[in-house]
Amino acid sequence: MRGNHPGSFEAAHKMAREGHRFALGGLAVKETYDLVVVGAGISGLAAAWVYRKRHPDASILILDNHDDFGGHAKRNEFEVDDQTLLSYGGSESFQSPDSLFSDQVNELLGALGVEHERFRAYFDRDYYYRQGMSRGVFFDKAHFGVDKVVGGNPEMGVADDLRPELLNGRSLEAYIRDFPLPEEATEELLELHLDPPDYLPQMSMDEKVDYLSGISYYDFLKNTVGLSDEALLYFRSTSNEFYGYGIDAIAAIDAYEVRYPGFSAMDLPEPGEAVKAELDDPYIYHFPDGNASVARLLVRDMIPGVAPGSTMEDVVMADFDYGKLDRPGNGVRLRLNSTVVRVDNPEGPVDVGYLNDGELRRVQGRQCIMACYNMMIPAMVPSLPARQKEALHRNVKAPLVYTKVVLKNWQAFKRLGVHSMYAPTAPYSLVKLDYPVSMGGYEHASGPDDPIVVHMVQVPTAANTGLPVRQQLRMGRAELLGRSFADMEAEIRQQLAAILAITDAELDGLISAITVNRWSHGYSYEETSLFDTTPEAERTIELARQRHGRIAIANSDAGWSPYMHAAIDQAFRAVDELTGEEG
Repeated sequence: MRGNHPGSFEAAHKMAREGHRFALGGLAVKETYDLVVVGAGISGLAAAWVYRKRHPDASILILDNHDDFGGHAKRNEFEVDDQTLLSYGGSESFQSPDSLFSDQVNELLGALGVEHERFRAYFDRDYYYRQGMSRGVFFDKAHFGVDKVVGGNPEMGVADDLRPELLNGRSLEAYIRDFPLPEEATEELLELHLDPPDYLPQMSMDEKVDYLSGISYYDFLKNTVGLSDEALLYFRSTSNEFYGYGIDAIAAIDAYEVRYPGFSAMDLPEPGEAVKAELDDPYIYHFPDGNASVARLLVRDMIPGVAPGSTMEDVVMADFDYGKLDRPGNGVRLRLNSTVVRVDNPEGPVDVGYLNDGELRRVQGRQCIMACYNMMIPAMVPSLPARQKEALHRNVKAPLVYTKVVLKNWQAFKRLGVHSMYAPTAPYSLVKLDYPVSMGGYEHASGPDDPIVVHMVQVPTAANTGLPVRQQLRMGRAELLGRSFADMEAEIRQQLAAILAITDAELDGLISAITVNRWSHGYSYEETSLFDTTPEAERTIELARQRHGRIAIANSDAGWSPYMHAAIDQAFRAVDELTGEEG
């Protein structure tokens, strides 16, 4: 169990759920620093990096509650028959760097030696095409009466790593007619995908936009289009991976913008340039361990001797000496398994209390950056104004599970002819073979006889209940944290055996390892017109991230955006605020 592993969240829950407060009065100050950073995710590491560049002689302590740095940029590493396999346990790739990266993000990545265009040589985009494999959908017996994989999907996805000519797709009609659905439901899906009418012919364009902004995609499909329950099942988890919640929590206008079916005859305005970039830019800017390599580059650059090398390539296989992360005398120190529970005296020196091995310890920083979840900051910084605490609580993150299953070979997938599949009603809504990336001495599988990592995504919310999205996310988080690894493993094995049409014994012989990356607080909340207005969201975002004395706030939550580049942008902003405070 990785991600929010046992030991990383219990103290936080004691504060947030039970209202427990850790008192620092009378506790000796053991260490003092120019800056204390709370959180060693991308944003916290980037904040430390930026601060150090502006203050080369500054002393910095980074504290994190997990047993590894990187936050959601989590590295998963496996050994199979003396071969190293890498994968991402969270933040996976750069999103549209040419379109969405700011000058500050490019400044930081450039200083670390990252040139995103080089990924084009490392990401083998036609790998699965050469294998004769396609994408498809898995229908489970519990909901469709049969376990069936249908391959040959000809549709491009949101933020796609492939190109249309690499899909090995068949006609959309042939693909849909192969679904195990009643004839009536099949015909409904065919019309929706191939020949939809204008479902709102009486409305003007502006009226359509207003209407579609106020209803969910589920409501659109069920009540406006009139899909039957059997046809609706196909869409149950459509939005899970990209948005982090179900189609009853995304606005119909958002579904249109990401090209979900049903809108082609409705004469709606073209999506904005940023949306088009997310849709159309190739999703190929990917280290073998995802954005964990960015975290590793930051740590290597700040802490002397922690790892060899100097390039974006050699960091992939570099051995990191974790014993050097927290050495006295280093300008930057990184302390893991250290849960911050109290931040006081915002006018400075800022008091920071944290738990390490069950012991409450106290350090002080001339300044402090909170680079942790917005949801936790009010419990950690009790002196914040009540309105700011309320604004911080509005960012309810999506629970998310990234499970990695290491197979000794993937001949079963090869026989199936499908390398990636959407599963609308199964526990894991996406199951796929890992991205084919080779770089820095790391080699992806050369063929189906080689070991490979299977990536599986689950979004445990109360989807399709019609409940407000924040309530759904809270319910999903509680359910996720109450589950054991044994229960999750049984669920994983059952779904894989059904997909591959093999026995449990055969699957046991294939599996080398299983890692469950459990993120009870995963994607940052994003504005949605169903539950937010843009002016209200903008006011909430600004209020939530206000500097509090010598305490600034960074993290992707501070921008209501679940992307790596947003986390870096917020790090720069937080450091800028503290620099202004000094002046």
